[in-house]
Amino acid sequence: MCQRCYWATNKSLLEQNYHDKEWGMPQTEDNVLFEFLTLEAAQAGLSWRTVLEKREGYRHYYKDFDPVLVAGFGDDEQQKMLADPAIIRNKLKVASSISNARVFLRLQQEHGSFARYLWGFVDNQPLQNSRNNHSEVPAETDVSKQLSKALKKEGMRFVGPTIMYAYMQAVGMVNDHEVSCCRYQACRDAGEAFSVS
Repeated sequence: MCQRCYWATNKSLLEQNYHDKEWGMPQTEDNVLFEFLTLEAAQAGLSWRTVLEKREGYRHYYKDFDPVLVAGFGDDEQQKMLADPAIIRNKLKVASSISNARVFLRLQQEHGSFARYLWGFVDNQPLQNSRNNHSEVPAETDVSKQLSKALKKEGMRFVGPTIMYAYMQAVGMVNDHEVSCCRYQACRDAGEAFSVS
């Protein structure tokens, strides 16, 4: 039986599966990085479980998180999304996800991929922490502040330092699994073998 991080212990199967299969694994696919950028922003002020429960709705409306298609969304697409409880119906979050997609594409073009841009904030190597207790995990770090500041300067919204630290954890830029967690070593091994192409 898997001993999980505190935040995933005694949680829903959805949250446990997310913890066991995705959280903390280094990601380099731009569509995946865009997906988590969108979902972490949508989560602001809500529980992660709420986001996971609506993930399929997001996959439908966001065309499997293709930033090219999302960047082209207009009023019609926004109105359809805001009318459907399959996603989080927040006008500002929906609008920002579309404008964020446009910035995402620009950064992708300027750097060859969004992954290259993003991973540069951690010198292209996941940060390996050794947390013994969930209370040791900060809400934000100097790196998440730098990333937040840079993305805001580029024109992104809903990318504050706390959201960006959660994003870094989700896409494996930082390994914040507790050392007693069954996923700690797997994420550490993946991080040590990691490279950005």
